[in-house]
Amino acid sequence: MDQSSICYIVCALPQEQPPAPKPGDLVIAADAGYRNLGGVKADYVVGDFDSLGYVPEGEHVVRHPAEKDDTDAMLAARLGLSLGYRRFILLGSVGGRLDHTLANIQTLAFLQGRGARACLLGEEQTIAILERETLRFRAGLTGIVSVFAYDKTACGVYERGLKYPLTDAALTDDFPLGVSNAFTSAPAEISVEQGRLLVLWSATPEDSDFFQSAFEKNLTKP
Repeated sequence: MDQSSICYIVCALPQEQPPAPKPGDLVIAADAGYRNLGGVKADYVVGDFDSLGYVPEGEHVVRHPAEKDDTDAMLAARLGLSLGYRRFILLGSVGGRLDHTLANIQTLAFLQGRGARACLLGEEQTIAILERETLRFRAGLTGIVSVFAYDKTACGVYERGLKYPLTDAALTDDFPLGVSNAFTSAPAEISVEQGRLLVLWSATPEDSDFFQSAFEKNLTKP
């Protein structure tokens, strides 16, 4: 496994595009995410299996009790970290119950705090957390980009190449200044100098340098 290998965590919400692992990548189905593999074989199936309704047979199963503190996605994230992965894509993790989506966003923060790069991939958007860094997008994109403070205040926020630019702005957790910006088909970037930003964009991780920029960061093990 090299630094570019990805851990795919397949969650419960239906996803039109199943994971597309390359050699060295890891696929973990989180409970009912087992239904959403699209013919891809999971390396592990994790959870309490209350949502799936049965325990898969003939698979590498890691079963947990129903009464637990971790969500199934968090269990999968911990497993991926323990196996040495530092890049994560959580599929089928956006939409449905709002509390589940919020829990998955907190799982992103958990992974980031342990030296990983992680994003949620829904049917129409990608969600990631930025901290003291710049995220760059390729030219040709259209759709919505929204940015929120994921701390009380995020300072030195810049949005370039988008419909509504920001320059050295301060975003707070009690005013949605960064909601509903838009791509203009030009190359674009979002950066934050202090604090954390939650960024949602209408494209895939591959439309940005989100994972490429991981090489510029000193990723540490938990």
